[in-house]
Amino acid sequence: MLVDSHCHLDLIKNSTPDTLVANAHEQGVSHFLCVSIDLEHFPTMLGIAQRLDNVFASVGIHPNSLCESLNVQTLTNLADDSHIIAIGETGLDYFRSQGDGQQERFRTHIQAAKEIGKPLIIHCRDAAEDTLRLLREEKAVEIGGIMHCFVEDWEIAQQALDMGFYISFSGIVTFKNAKTVQAVAKQVPLDRLLVETDAPYLAPVPYRGKTNQPAYVRYVAECIADLRGESFETIAKVTTDNFFRLFSLKYG
Repeated sequence: MLVDSHCHLDLIKNSTPDTLVANAHEQGVSHFLCVSIDLEHFPTMLGIAQRLDNVFASVGIHPNSLCESLNVQTLTNLADDSHIIAIGETGLDYFRSQGDGQQERFRTHIQAAKEIGKPLIIHCRDAAEDTLRLLREEKAVEIGGIMHCFVEDWEIAQQALDMGFYISFSGIVTFKNAKTVQAVAKQVPLDRLLVETDAPYLAPVPYRGKTNQPAYVRYVAECIADLRGESFETIAKVTTDNFFRLFSLKYG
């Protein structure tokens, strides 16, 4: 059994959520976390989680999604649903811009997560130093969460692990030139390891460049198993166990 710990079922345009989930089930993927990127798409995304078994959701605003106003109360109110198990994705993305109130929104998400006791989903791109600094300043260690689509080096991974975060790998780990990511994937403790697709983005080899889907998380797990010299079954089990433990969920 596998879990896709980060996907966007509402953003995959070439198929329906029902078909995507059915395809994933055929590959042994049983549970899904559909992650919010803005409040505009949130109702559709939540509706998918409410309608389909074993699909969970988050609430949050991607650092590159503009939002004129955001406060803790807005996030906590939207998170008041049994299908919402996380706050995010949130974080910092300096690839396109360092402004637009990213740091302020990030702090708001951390505060909301701590208030309601739901883990964070962290997006970090070209902003590792500031991301870790804000996590420390806002005492995110009190709630923890996932460093999603991890692409940093082992030093950054260690600092995130020290704050109680899990490290999640996407299809990037299957890319031949992703040596830094692969090195980290070999070292992350088994009890802090997660796999994801970030579908529809970042499809793994052998589907690189095509539309991603949750069924392909199997290729991520297989790659990590090869890198670590573990069996696929071991990686599937530990990443599934980790997901359920992090979010305090019961199997089923």
